[in-house]
Amino acid sequence: MNTETAPAIGEQEISDSYIYLLGRLAITRQQQLDFQSGFKWNELVHQTPGGVDWPNPNLDVAYSEAWVAVDENCYLLVTVPKIEGRYFTVQFMNGWGETLANINARIFSDKPHGQFAVCYAGSNVSIPDGVQRIDVPVKYSRVLLRVELGANWDDAVELQKQFKFEAIGTPKQLPEIPKTVMFDIEKPPTVEAFDFARLALDTEADINPGMETVAANARTIAEAVKDPAERARVEKIIRDRGLKDYAKGAHFLGHGTMKNHWVRPKICGKYEDDWLARTCISMGGIWANTLHEVLYYKGREDSNGEVLNSDNHYTLTFPKNDLPSKYAKYFWSAIAVDAKHMRVLPNPQNRFLLNNQSDLVYGKDGSLTLHFAPEKPADVNDGNWLPTLGGLIYSITFRFYGPRGGVADGSYYPPAIQKVN
Repeated sequence: MNTETAPAIGEQEISDSYIYLLGRLAITRQQQLDFQSGFKWNELVHQTPGGVDWPNPNLDVAYSEAWVAVDENCYLLVTVPKIEGRYFTVQFMNGWGETLANINARIFSDKPHGQFAVCYAGSNVSIPDGVQRIDVPVKYSRVLLRVELGANWDDAVELQKQFKFEAIGTPKQLPEIPKTVMFDIEKPPTVEAFDFARLALDTEADINPGMETVAANARTIAEAVKDPAERARVEKIIRDRGLKDYAKGAHFLGHGTMKNHWVRPKICGKYEDDWLARTCISMGGIWANTLHEVLYYKGREDSNGEVLNSDNHYTLTFPKNDLPSKYAKYFWSAIAVDAKHMRVLPNPQNRFLLNNQSDLVYGKDGSLTLHFAPEKPADVNDGNWLPTLGGLIYSITFRFYGPRGGVADGSYYPPAIQKVN
């Protein structure tokens, strides 16, 4: 590249393009890990409860996973068992973490179970009578199947294993897994991200309108950093500005809002032109679903604005007339996730969440108090306590499945987290 005639790329454009690209690299990173662990195209992998290893997992569901390939000549036949009184969904996403479709009783109320044909949009494949066709706009997608564990995990696992995937026909060509930069979530790549920009962008088109400029800038920067002087400049800008912009975005889950020291995302699962939210959520909790399915709040500060430390004792109290079950059609849950690695906090009890199925004891006034502490506080019911050993800075993720009321309309925020002196 002739750097004497080409205008220098602005610092903000570099920061924006870097964060935008990082969202795609988070997906290709996970894709490489998946196939290294034994994934095969169009084969559903049933994970054991708690058996996934990615940031901010939903430990209240049994997961099954797959990478799916369909084209003009083939489709995926999905068999969904009859499930009553238990949340489930089969979520399809593209290579940017955008939700393409969900199969569940809410979207297909007239057909909550049976067979579904997931097809490449526009394909002229023959679908048997009684099979519901679902079109997706891409040939390759990621699937995350969730079945609520509930009170009986064995029943949940039995139902999970009744979901079936079958490829009807053979894709003309299966894609090569993009060998992009591998990295730890807590230490994202800097300028080397642009070394893989062309590969990352060429292997998965961004179908969202409004992303064209930032994507084009990423390609331009990828060419520019082939020059050593420009590479050094971009590296410095990423370290001085890009990483700070990303950290600020991560704190607010993109363009989320904070109240009571809880952050509520503005958008999730389907991101429109909000590349900042998409990257921050994919890096901090990959495979997030849409806000119609589940809404989660992130609490990383106590009522005084101090970061949560796993050595301390904190309480979260819901009054009788405002219990979390009021805002979740299906169920709610809370986990504690360390701020660096985005993994649940280790503890001898191997207890990693509190939810409506926990052995909870309510106060005499009907209120509910959850405790987060390294040791069980005196006179606190064991089922109301989440262990937080480890001397770590952490956050609490509070999920509402089937958001309703104030959670659905954005007016509700959980009570402030109180530190116990």
